[in-house]
Amino acid sequence: MRFDPWNPDFVAHPYPVYEQLRREAPVSYFEPTDQWLVSRHADVNALLRDRRLGRSYLHVAGHEEFGREPEPEFQEPFWRVVRAGMLDVEPPVHTRLRRLVSKAFTPRMVESLRPRVKAIAGSLVEAYVEKGGGDLIAEVAEPLPVTVIAEMLGIPEADRHLLRPWSADICGMYELNPTPEAQHTAVRAAEEFAGYLKVLARERAADPGDDLVSALAAIPELTEDELVGTCVLLLNAGHEATVNVTGNGWWSLFRNPGELARLREDRSLLPTAIEELLRWDTPLQMFERWVLEDIEVDGVAIPRGAEVALLFGSANRDPEVFDDPDRLDVARADNPHISFGAGIHFCLGAPLARIELAESFGALLDRAATLELAEEPRWKPGYVIRGLEALNLTVSG
Repeated sequence: MRFDPWNPDFVAHPYPVYEQLRREAPVSYFEPTDQWLVSRHADVNALLRDRRLGRSYLHVAGHEEFGREPEPEFQEPFWRVVRAGMLDVEPPVHTRLRRLVSKAFTPRMVESLRPRVKAIAGSLVEAYVEKGGGDLIAEVAEPLPVTVIAEMLGIPEADRHLLRPWSADICGMYELNPTPEAQHTAVRAAEEFAGYLKVLARERAADPGDDLVSALAAIPELTEDELVGTCVLLLNAGHEATVNVTGNGWWSLFRNPGELARLREDRSLLPTAIEELLRWDTPLQMFERWVLEDIEVDGVAIPRGAEVALLFGSANRDPEVFDDPDRLDVARADNPHISFGAGIHFCLGAPLARIELAESFGALLDRAATLELAEEPRWKPGYVIRGLEALNLTVSG
């Protein structure tokens, strides 16, 4: 098999291909997406921190100068939302936005959420165990982070059912060569979510509550578009990874029953197990960067204007960094995985994701006497954001 992100067999089993890439062509050009694939941990880690690359090039050049076609006009509402958040911009705009958002998203505030996260996870798992199982993703993995982020933002409970579909549709634009239908769906979701948040932000500016939208609305330096872009980013990044780490992680444990038994016997391994599950079957397989100045990687010249595809899933299995990388080890102590990125775009929500994962996995281990696969799961067709369609389990309390 070769690198083929549209092939279901590759999406299900990309790791042998990654091993071949690291060994034979650690930096290689992939014509179908006009990208340079970078597969080794050292290179991926270095490029994430290299300021000669960026998530965007629009702060230094126009589309034409970079040899790129301008985005179609119909996509404008999507990019207006996305580029108002900190993920898709570069300094000095990124620096200003991250500083402002960090004021409202402090480590103390995140840690203060732990009791609430524990209560939500416990309630979801209790209901799941009582009914004897079902789709773990739909009934536990998805509702937990969506409920947490909705409560953080101050989204009224009656509106929360809108969030997950909006997020999933928006994230469809990040897949490689998205279909026209996926593009239009992403644009529509971005428009609807932005419209909803603008109304909510104006309400909270006039009548503040104890929530993140109120806190952001009280920052005069933050524009309305930037507030919207920040909230959209927090929702998308704040739960897509958590959902997929939960599904991928339990599927990983079922494929490695000895490690599941270790975790059941010694709950103190939960923190290292979460990091290992993030590494072993990475939810975000690829992250892209634009080359703003000519660079050389492993002796390969990559010109200004090119796009690099940093293969997180490959980097996290690199034997130069991880001992016996294809082995799942819930006690792995030395684990410098890059599932949350690195450099200035390191995931702001990583501490919250870790809390959600620890409480979710812990609750299920505590309350389910038995956990068995009801059927082998199937992977969603997406490659960049990689997760299962469903994870159907049979559970007893």
